[in-house]
Amino acid sequence: MTEMVYGSTPTRDGEPILPRWWRTVDRWSLSCVLILFGIGLLLGLAASPPLAERNGFSAFHYVERQVAFGGLAIMAMFAFTLMAPRTVRRLAILGFCVSFAAMALLPLFGTDYGKGAVRWFSLGFGSIQPSEFLKPGFIVLAGWMIAASNEVAGPPGKSYSFAIAMLIVVLLALQPDFGQACLILFSWGVMYFVGGAPFIILALIAGLVVAGGAFAYNNSEHFARRIDGFLSAEVDPTTQLGYAANAIREGGFFGVGIGEGTVKWSLPDAHTDFIIAVAAEEYGLILVLVIILLYTTIVCRSLTRLMRERDPFIRLAGTGLACTFAMQAMINMSVAVRLLPAKGMTLPFVSYGGSSLLAGGIMVGMLLALTRIRPQGEIRDYLVRSSR
Repeated sequence: MTEMVYGSTPTRDGEPILPRWWRTVDRWSLSCVLILFGIGLLLGLAASPPLAERNGFSAFHYVERQVAFGGLAIMAMFAFTLMAPRTVRRLAILGFCVSFAAMALLPLFGTDYGKGAVRWFSLGFGSIQPSEFLKPGFIVLAGWMIAASNEVAGPPGKSYSFAIAMLIVVLLALQPDFGQACLILFSWGVMYFVGGAPFIILALIAGLVVAGGAFAYNNSEHFARRIDGFLSAEVDPTTQLGYAANAIREGGFFGVGIGEGTVKWSLPDAHTDFIIAVAAEEYGLILVLVIILLYTTIVCRSLTRLMRERDPFIRLAGTGLACTFAMQAMINMSVAVRLLPAKGMTLPFVSYGGSSLLAGGIMVGMLLALTRIRPQGEIRDYLVRSSR
């Protein structure tokens, strides 16, 4: 027998791994990720030389590091896309445990690099941010727990996953890192909603988030300063938000020209948190729209494929990964145009950052692994058989 069919998806006996991977993986999403990384290198060439000069490095020091980290991220992404969902789940849980332990040790051994938030471990040759690696692991773990809770006589996975989410939020708030805390709550809320959550529970959780934000505003100078700056009627032109807003206005539709932008000389985070301002100034609205289209393509294609899955774990974990990936990109770009307060969050695959690049590669690799076409039948086939 050269072909078996279960549901609507064929599988071929004896087919080599790479041809089977190429036939079943979402090639459009994979291509979009590689294009985003290429755009990130292009913008890094424009944004990072001024910072490298100020820090006494060679002009393309940060670009070279981005190539190295990006290469590791792409290899990690490729490795995860080859894995079965069960293997992805096991590695995600292991990664979550290691990242959670590392994050718990940050108050003792972490550093803030003068940014006012203890989020990193200094390794001498670089740094590592545990919360970046915690996200994909937590999403897969929570998806597994929520899926298990919907089984007959299943464990209270929704309650367990919520307790873990709140524990992570507390650790992130202590850094403080409210942006990542919001992403953790968002990812859990999306999976909880897809898993069949009552609306009243979601409303209560939203109320808790608002109450937590009010508490943080009254007890965290770091948080209050960012909120006050966001709510201010006028933007101080000498702040990062002021420089970014001016750069976006100057760029217009076609940009001021390659290498002609000035915001990179003023913004200390032009190559990380505000990379979209560099894109808007030098290349204009056109490149920004291309970047948005690439993220939209990845997320929409992933969700479309997940809608055809009948495995609850794959649907929940995949949805959490896709929506969190999209939300992180949206938050980063929204901060640059002052739709949200400053969060200190990178633009996936475009911003410079070793931890964010490698963790992004792992997250998208897991997503591509879960959205591969498998000989397990689609959900509509299952429903048709069940109705007979």
